[in-house]
Amino acid sequence: MQADLIFRDAMIVDGTGAPRRRGDVAVTGDRIVAVGSLSDWRGGVERTCSGMVLAPGFIDPHVHYDEAVLTHPTLDHAVSQGCTTVINGNCGFSIAPLCFAGPLPMPLGAIVTDALTRFASFAAYRGALEAEPASVNTACLIGHSTLRLNAMADLDREADRTERKAMCRQLDQALSEGGLGLSTGPFYPSARHSTTEELIEVASILPKHGKLYVTHMRDEGDRVIEALEETLAIGAACGCGVHVSHHKCAGLANHGKSEVTLSMIDACRARQDVGLDTTPYIASATMLDSGRHRQASKVLVTESRPHPEMAGRDLDDIAREWGTDRDGAVDRLVPALGVFFLMDEADVRRILAHELTMVCSDGVAFGKHPHPRVWGTFPRVLRYARDEGLFSLETAVRKMTSMPAERFGLVGRGEIRSGNFADIVLFDEAAVSDAASYDEPTRPARGIRGVYVNGRKVWADGTHSGERPGHVL
Repeated sequence: MQADLIFRDAMIVDGTGAPRRRGDVAVTGDRIVAVGSLSDWRGGVERTCSGMVLAPGFIDPHVHYDEAVLTHPTLDHAVSQGCTTVINGNCGFSIAPLCFAGPLPMPLGAIVTDALTRFASFAAYRGALEAEPASVNTACLIGHSTLRLNAMADLDREADRTERKAMCRQLDQALSEGGLGLSTGPFYPSARHSTTEELIEVASILPKHGKLYVTHMRDEGDRVIEALEETLAIGAACGCGVHVSHHKCAGLANHGKSEVTLSMIDACRARQDVGLDTTPYIASATMLDSGRHRQASKVLVTESRPHPEMAGRDLDDIAREWGTDRDGAVDRLVPALGVFFLMDEADVRRILAHELTMVCSDGVAFGKHPHPRVWGTFPRVLRYARDEGLFSLETAVRKMTSMPAERFGLVGRGEIRSGNFADIVLFDEAAVSDAASYDEPTRPARGIRGVYVNGRKVWADGTHSGERPGHVL
C-alpha cells in the first residue's frame, strides 16, 4: 500500500484518552489513511519517530487571532507549541460582522486594527480566509459586543427592543454563514450594561443552529458565583449549551472558590449542557484599565499606545518613576494591555484537572511583551502531566484535542484515526516544555519536533516551513 507520508514507530497518543500504543500512521493528501502496524505500506516520505509521541494537533478553543490569521498567517507562536486549530471571536469580540466605522472600543481595538478593511458580514471574512489561508485551521465565534457596536449608538445602557432584534438578525445571518456560536463578555464596558434578558434574547438564536453560548462571565472575582449562576440560567432559558471561558477565581479574597464553582457545574450537568476551558497560569491578561490592577499582587504592562517604551515593565515601578499610584499610572498608559497576577496555583490546578475542562491560551497576537501563554500554553500542560502528575499524558492530550473538537463540532479533528484530517504533532515527552516566561515571553517551546496541518508540515525542530494549509472550519 502507498501513502504520501508515513510516521514510523511512534508512540501514538490518539486523543481519546486511551492508553498509548506503538505503531505507524499513514497520510495521503490531507487525511490519515491507516493507523497500526504498517510494514506492508510505503510512503513517499517516511519519518522514523522512535522515542517520540505522535498525537493529534492541539486545538486552542479560545484565542483572539481574528485579524492575525490574515495579517500574520504563519502564526509561529501557535504552531511552534503544537497548535493546528484555533477558535477566534471570543469574549464578545469578533472581527465580523463589523459595520461600525469609528474607533473601536478596547479590547476589540487591540484585536482588530486598521490593517484590514472591516468585514461587514461573516461571509466576507470567511471568504478572505479561504482566499489567503493561515498555517492553522481557523474557526470563529460571533461576538455579542461586536453585534452591540453595530446596533447601538450608545453602549453605556441597556439595549432596547429594536436593537435587540437587530442583534438577533445579525447573529442568525452570521451563524448561517459559518459562525461557530455566540460569545459574550459582559465583564467588559462594551457589554457591561447588557441585562441578563438581553443576553437570553440574543442567545435564543443558538438552538436553531445547534451552537454554543460561550462567555467571559460578568465577574471572575468577588461575584464569580453569581456570574456563574447567570451563565447557567442563560443556557437553561435558551435551551443551548453554555461554555465558560478561561474559568478562574481572581483576587486574593476569592482564592479557593473554585471548589464552589466546580461543584455548581457538577450539580447542573445532569440537567443542562455545560463546559469550560482554562489557562495553566496564575496570571491573566486583558486591558490595563479593566480594574484588575486593584486586585492583583503584581501587574506587568504588555502594551501601551501612548507609552510603548513601557512594554514589559512592572506597573508599580512605572508609578514610582512617575510619582503617582497604580490608578494614576494606568490613566497615563491607556489604551494599554496588562498581565495581572490574580490567581492561586491550587485553583489553577483544580480547574485544570476537572474532567470537563479543556485547555486554552486566551492568546492575543499583538504586543511587544505578551503573556507567555501566547507561546507556551500547551507544552506547559504537558509539563504538568509529566513533572507534576496532575493527570496522565493521555488525559492532557485529550483535553487539548478530542475534547474541544467534540465540544465545538469540529468534525474529523482531534483524534488520530483513519479517515480524520491529518492534523498531527510530534514531540519528545521527556523534553517538551514551555520556554516562554514573564521576562522572556516570546521564546518557542522545547521538544516540539514536528507539526502537520492537513497533512502538510508547518513546523519542524524550531523552523516554520512557510506552508499555509489551514482550512476554515
